[in-house]
Amino acid sequence: MTGTGFFGPLGSGSGEPLGPFGPSASGETSGSCGAEKLRAIELLGSVRHGRLATSMRALPFLAVARHLVIEGRVVLRTHRGFGFHESCDGGVIAYGADNFSSTAPDGTEDLWSVQFTGPVQLVRPAPEQRERFGNGPAEVNGEHFDPVYLRLDPHLAHMHTLTFDASP
Repeated sequence: MTGTGFFGPLGSGSGEPLGPFGPSASGETSGSCGAEKLRAIELLGSVRHGRLATSMRALPFLAVARHLVIEGRVVLRTHRGFGFHESCDGGVIAYGADNFSSTAPDGTEDLWSVQFTGPVQLVRPAPEQRERFGNGPAEVNGEHFDPVYLRLDPHLAHMHTLTFDASP
């Protein structure tokens, strides 16, 4: 395994940073409108954890991950012991997060959820990026936490909001 800095993949590829969500073959961003994608990535940056969705042995699999938004990409940290990082590498995944657990008790705070879909690659973050993730858990399912990092290049972004009226 060789890394070339933060965006240097462990496998092949240039590792050059792209603009937010990367260009399509025509140079345009793909998926939903650019303003919605920018808002979705902004919302994602306001929470620390989300859920990664992939498939293992043709079955759906969900896992919790810590994330950072860096240069329009979503970098995930999860536990190597799950083993799914190997099947994710080079594939397409979905990653979602929301603010459902941080809402005001009176229900006056708007709720939102975001989901990103795109290719993912194993990466080795530079030490300063690993520090930005903060401390990981001591254990996951009784095993010592062994972090592994994936970079998601979001090609599609979806945002859902629920707005509440504060008046009685």
